[in-house]
Amino acid sequence: MDTRDVAREIARIYCRLTPDGINALAEMLVPFKYAKGDVIMPEGHVCQYMYFVSRGMVRQYYYKNNKDVTEHFSYEGRIVICIESFLKQEPSRLIVEALENSVLYGIPYDKLQRKAEENREIELLFRKILEHALISSQVYADSQRFENATERYQRLLDSKPEILLRAPMVHVASYLQMSPETLSRVRGAHVDGGAATANKDA
Repeated sequence: MDTRDVAREIARIYCRLTPDGINALAEMLVPFKYAKGDVIMPEGHVCQYMYFVSRGMVRQYYYKNNKDVTEHFSYEGRIVICIESFLKQEPSRLIVEALENSVLYGIPYDKLQRKAEENREIELLFRKILEHALISSQVYADSQRFENATERYQRLLDSKPEILLRAPMVHVASYLQMSPETLSRVRGAHVDGGAATANKDA
């Protein structure tokens, strides 16, 4: 994919753009390639780019009490952004790493700010992406607050099955705020329950 193809895909997902808007977005996009295990943004660095994942999977995580805690996964068609660091241009405690060989297209903070000031379409696109990211964060936070382990697993299975198929289970367990043992039990119960339902329906 070239930058115009990527710009069209971003517009298709987040906000319809005119041909001029597509061109304006394409001009800002910077391609990056990362191998599995590469650190895209280390702890203590400023988030200089808002990334669109063209291929692969990445995760955002941090350390708490010397434990690796996964906060977010992104894969094809998703945005990667450390919102507070990006908007304030201040160092972040978050780390971003590639879980697979990945191709990302970055939108630099400075170029985005300048372009949004002069182009109404880019301003609207930026707002739509931020709205999507903030709503997603709120849904995740509410899930951790109000749902039990089984409900959290079911929500992830229903809304983002790619994560369960592709991400290491130790990171999935961390993301769902449960131990790997609890995740294993929940998955086992889900499989057993599904098999029982299938047998009953048969």
